[in-house]
Amino acid sequence: MPQPTCLQLKIQLAEIQDLFREFDLTLRKVRETKQTEHLIEMQKELGGKIEDLQKEFLSKEIREKIQDWQDFYRDVFQMEVNFFKIKIPEKQEGFEKLLIMAPGLDAQKIFDKCGEFFATSDADLSTVRDLERATDSAYAVWIRDRVEADEENKNLSADEIEEMGMATQALREHLLQELEYFKKTGAHLDRQKVTLCAGSRNGADFVPIVFWHTDNGNLSVVWYCSDDAVDFLRARQVVS
Repeated sequence: MPQPTCLQLKIQLAEIQDLFREFDLTLRKVRETKQTEHLIEMQKELGGKIEDLQKEFLSKEIREKIQDWQDFYRDVFQMEVNFFKIKIPEKQEGFEKLLIMAPGLDAQKIFDKCGEFFATSDADLSTVRDLERATDSAYAVWIRDRVEADEENKNLSADEIEEMGMATQALREHLLQELEYFKKTGAHLDRQKVTLCAGSRNGADFVPIVFWHTDNGNLSVVWYCSDDAVDFLRARQVVS
């Protein structure tokens, strides 16, 4: 679909401004009459027009990616979500995959959902917290579209990454990436190296690491000290 012209956007904005004015007048009447039916209808109409306008500013590629994630959450988590209202970060070169996180899904819930589709290790993730992004609202990040974690970040500990100010994947983000990758391909991430989820800590301040345990045939989450730095531990950078 072609991008809208400046004139088209002005017309749409004018229509929304008219709706806002009508909504304001209706709201005043509702306060006097206590009749809310028309107000509710106007809320729906106004919300729909704003959403349509937001979509106009998105490229076809971004709209398709957002729709794919909405379909994924409906299929896997039975969640009806609308991600067309969230802010999409500016894409950077090399970061081709859009990852959208729905609110209310902590690491344990996503890990348990993984266990419905493939084998997982025993892991208590109830105390895991994210260091960089809030979990109570939907948001999007860009990541590199890779099976193995970023080679650029080998031999970097979580402490060093924090000192550098680099934004990296939290545990729940990587577990969601693993689940979405499996649903698409039937295969698994982290078969040769290990993802260091430097954006998360557990209650004892250990850092979670994630890998596909080829010997046991399961997705494994274990813990490392935040100052551990070895070749095979690699954080995944994000653009947020």
